[in-house]
Amino acid sequence: MDSRSSDIKYMQPMNQSLVSVDSAGNDTLTLQRENKSGDISQMSTLVKGTIPNTFTIDENTGIISVSGQIDFEKDKKYEFRVEAKDQGGLTDTSKVIIEVTDANDNAPVINIMSFSSPVSEDAPPGTKIAIINIKDADSEMNGQLKCSIDLKLPFKIQSSLTNYYNLVSDQTLDRETTPEYNITITATDSGSPPLSSAKILHLRISDVNDNAPLFDKTVYSAYLTENNSPGISIFTVSARDSDWNQNARISYMLEDSQVSGTPVSSFVSINSESGVIHAVRSLDYEQIKHLTFVVKAQDGGSPPLSSNVTVKIQIQDQNDNAPQVLYPVQSGGSLVAEMVPRSADVGYLVSKVVAVDGDSGQNAWLSYKLYKYTDRALFEVGLQNGEIRTIRQVTDKDVVKQRLTVIVEDNGQPSRSATVIVNVAVADSFPEVLSEFTDFTQDKEYNDNLTFFLVLALAVVSFLFATCLVVIISVKIYRWRQSRLYHSSLPVIPYYPPRYSDTLGSGTLPHVYNYEVCRTTDSRKSDCKFGGAGSQSILIMDPSSTGTMQRIQSEKSILDEQDSPVEVS
Repeated sequence: MDSRSSDIKYMQPMNQSLVSVDSAGNDTLTLQRENKSGDISQMSTLVKGTIPNTFTIDENTGIISVSGQIDFEKDKKYEFRVEAKDQGGLTDTSKVIIEVTDANDNAPVINIMSFSSPVSEDAPPGTKIAIINIKDADSEMNGQLKCSIDLKLPFKIQSSLTNYYNLVSDQTLDRETTPEYNITITATDSGSPPLSSAKILHLRISDVNDNAPLFDKTVYSAYLTENNSPGISIFTVSARDSDWNQNARISYMLEDSQVSGTPVSSFVSINSESGVIHAVRSLDYEQIKHLTFVVKAQDGGSPPLSSNVTVKIQIQDQNDNAPQVLYPVQSGGSLVAEMVPRSADVGYLVSKVVAVDGDSGQNAWLSYKLYKYTDRALFEVGLQNGEIRTIRQVTDKDVVKQRLTVIVEDNGQPSRSATVIVNVAVADSFPEVLSEFTDFTQDKEYNDNLTFFLVLALAVVSFLFATCLVVIISVKIYRWRQSRLYHSSLPVIPYYPPRYSDTLGSGTLPHVYNYEVCRTTDSRKSDCKFGGAGSQSILIMDPSSTGTMQRIQSEKSILDEQDSPVEVS
């Protein structure tokens, strides 16, 4: 390569010299010639060869030096002749052969013959990824090569032919863990010191649909207040897919299920792209208190993969139900009264108001208050239990008829209430109660209701009677006008239909009947009268007829019917 001089390793005093020169060294060759007297004389030298620019010789000393570049890979041996001449003119020649020894001056060269990228992540171990060719211009140990990659990578190098290697997968690949690899291929020779080269391959891993969508929660829980607006969004479910592109595109859907015998799709719906769950209709806590259903997340792979999650929606109660009084029963037709003896002590239990509320929680907590009363100082009602008790001793001065109005309120916001009337009779015997409650049984509220229904019933009966009367009169008038039309004096317009003949009976003497009908414009079918056949009637067969026979009535018989509006001859 870049050698500029050569030292002589040994001298051969003959006509031919063989010298070994290191291509990377600075070896020189010295030639000497002795005369007969043994004295070293001055030499005149001449170098003859094919590459005079590579070596030079000193004319006086005979030292051959390297003057150009020596490259083992180009020329492994040089041959040339050297001529020596003394001052007397005598000459001699010698052949010089220089063999060049190799130096490790060439690094390996890496060539990628084929490369497959991307590689599917489901490729089995041993899948061939690349074919590599490595060359080194040096020889022997300097040209012996080895190829390697990073041992931490899931790949390995396999030797195939001389200086050819295969890059293959050594483990199962996972795109979700490592979507791409930078593989450095290193080629190193065995020289001293060794030389090496490297090349980087950028390998991408393609995706397969090997991961199902995963929800960020195992169970979703949400709360929804009843009487919601239809279409309101409740909450959002979310799933992720570690695959890529279409394999990671997720669609949400409701699994077919039922809630209290009704399909869940009639209660809620889900946006297939965003996962937002909406209420389809307004929900009622008193009818359904919770919804439990399953949401399915499915990716867009082929075949698609999916996963499910359970969704629980708790319906929260609103104070939308007023309390209902179960006792005392409010009856409009009869009086229910509680009796309190005049000997009752303080705290005597008169009655108890029982009420319920269809709501729940604090919306169903009921409280009782005395709203109206005949004698405020005589009775009180328990705030929580609705018990009506006396708060003082009953005396003879207390009136028999006592009327209490109790209001029942819940604890909702805003609160709802109901009222109940409790009739109390302060008496020791039933006759006393009956005499005092004679006019009390029909209270004003009941009388008002009864009067309303009586007036309503009377109005309905009157309307039906008038309607029937009008209908009857209309029918009478219509029939009278029809009877007048039947006795019309319109002129008779004769009409002569075609004559038909009919053969009736059997035997040798047929009968013939002829009919000629004259009718007015208002004649009906019942106005036609036909007489019987005369004794001199004759039966005639009309040859042009189709088998239909017409009886011909004699003129005399028809004329006998004077009342008939039809003349028949």
